Amino acid sequence: MGSQEVSNVDWQGKHVTVAGLGVSGIPAARVLHGLGAVVTVVNDGDDERSRGQAAELEAQGITVRLGDGATLPKSTELIVTTPGWKPDKPLFAAAAEAGVPVWGDVELAWRLRGPDAAPWLAVTGTNGKTTTVRMLASILEAAGLRTAAVGNIGVSLLDAVLGEETYDVLAVELSSYQLHWSPSLRAHSAAVLNLAPDHLDWHGSMEAYAADKGRIYEGNTVACVYNVADPATEDLVREADVEEGCRAIGFTLGTPGPSQLGVVDGILVDRAFVTNRQKQAQELAEVADVNPPAPHNIANALAAAALARAFGVEPAAVRDGLRAFRPDPHRIERVAEVGGVTYIDDSKATNTHAAEASLAAYDPIVWIAGGLAKGATFDELVTGCAGRLRGVVLMGADRALIREALARHAPEVPVTDLDRTDTGAMSEAVREAARLARPGDTVLMAPACASMDMFVNYNKRGEAFADAVRALAAENA
Repeated sequence: MGSQEVSNVDWQGKHVTVAGLGVSGIPAARVLHGLGAVVTVVNDGDDERSRGQAAELEAQGITVRLGDGATLPKSTELIVTTPGWKPDKPLFAAAAEAGVPVWGDVELAWRLRGPDAAPWLAVTGTNGKTTTVRMLASILEAAGLRTAAVGNIGVSLLDAVLGEETYDVLAVELSSYQLHWSPSLRAHSAAVLNLAPDHLDWHGSMEAYAADKGRIYEGNTVACVYNVADPATEDLVREADVEEGCRAIGFTLGTPGPSQLGVVDGILVDRAFVTNRQKQAQELAEVADVNPPAPHNIANALAAAALARAFGVEPAAVRDGLRAFRPDPHRIERVAEVGGVTYIDDSKATNTHAAEASLAAYDPIVWIAGGLAKGATFDELVTGCAGRLRGVVLMGADRALIREALARHAPEVPVTDLDRTDTGAMSEAVREAARLARPGDTVLMAPACASMDMFVNYNKRGEAFADAVRALAAENA
């Protein structure tokens, strides 16, 4: 299927099974029903919330089957699945046996877009996706283009491709889950920011996880953007089947080579989209234009700039877009300075790879960490940051794993282990961190773990940290 080809499925009377209620399943069911398909929604759960959602769909003429997501409904010609459903689900095994294709919501959106649809600039990676996509959208807007940050964030892709608003180009965040179920997606240009072990319980192996990430490069027409510091991303470019003339474009925090973007003397420069790549470099922006200018965020900015430049955006718009960009909350967000100590909320650092990037941005650090480890190990993370640590405050269900790694690799660093999970735990963690810190230090909450052992989500964890810091500031005012 070519990059601009649009599927001509006749939906009238087509029997489609939607796997899973939720943020993508419900809109998919409604869209398909509106197109004339005979829609059955299957869902594992049968709780009060599910029954309420089912009642709304059934009132519109959509069949919903609760408490049985394993059995393939008779006459099913296509399954559209929500991203969270694992590939080893019995429903998908039954579909494979019956020769029934499985699409994700992203694949459905791709197939439903119109003949004059906006091209997609797509981003994936273990960490940094949302920030990069929002930076990209900011740059595209600065260039005067009609755009939106869509996909795994912001506007849903189905809304973007079927809504009344028209776009010149879309900045699309895609998770490994979404890419797994998107066989015909063909982006204008795409980036894989980085690869580190994550979601292996869903994919089954690191190899399968990487392969799903690599699907984002399939059929790219202009640029496959990779991370020079992460050779696995360049390997995925080599393995991709792209349109003739599509180029591999690297980004690096060092001096860029030809066909790369990088940093020279505090300036973000482009040696990829210039007339003479061997001798010429185009200034795009200053490091100071990136907010915040932490190393991993500069890498995000370079990836966003590469995709924008691949779409023909002028250098001035890259600079203006980066200056206008404001990061989402809980992503290396400065909360306050109290007694000469800076307090940073990076609650979004829910895995070791994200925490590693955050820890690399500050020195010295009092580190607040812990939560649900999701099978992660911490030896490599601790080894890499040991020299920066003034002290560590641990909290959460799997804090012992981090404590043991610290004992092995940073035994001289003082550690406070908080054995409490009540609402006051974060307040005590901040107070303990303040006790360990000295003027000029950074107290960094980059937990390297998920939050659900103590908080509803990482946002609530970040809010609890910020509240505790503000209370500390008020006491010291």
